[in-house]
Amino acid sequence: MRLHPVLRLCAAWLAAVLLAATLGTLVQTQVNLAALQALGAEIPLALRLRTSAQDLLGFGPGWAGVIAAGFLVALPTAAWLARRRPAWRGALCALAGGVAVLVALLVMRQVFALMPLSAARGVGGMLALALTGALGGALFAALTAPGRRRGG
Repeated sequence: MRLHPVLRLCAAWLAAVLLAATLGTLVQTQVNLAALQALGAEIPLALRLRTSAQDLLGFGPGWAGVIAAGFLVALPTAAWLARRRPAWRGALCALAGGVAVLVALLVMRQVFALMPLSAARGVGGMLALALTGALGGALFAALTAPGRRRGG
């Protein structure tokens, strides 16, 4: 059974959002735990895993909403640009995903007057979160590539 092209695009967008949100949540969690370790707290592996699972359930859905909003504009725009430069499709979608996350973070900083995501308060954390968006964008590019088998 073949997926309708619009359903295929929606499924690819959703997969990209879920990947970026999951990875971004895990980055946020691990940066926070690393900060606690730097203060002298012991963080055993079991606690890391439990905290990661709790954050995926607690923080993850909200972060997924932020990612979804950014990807709703960024990924279709990148796909549209890629129609003119097909060889750049993967790079454009990855760049769009990363930029969408950076823009979302910068908007949050302006709205809240303080970065609400502690992982994004430093350049390294902000870039790590942007990388998760880029990976989501790359997944979107791979799942929507022209010529890809369109089965369901």
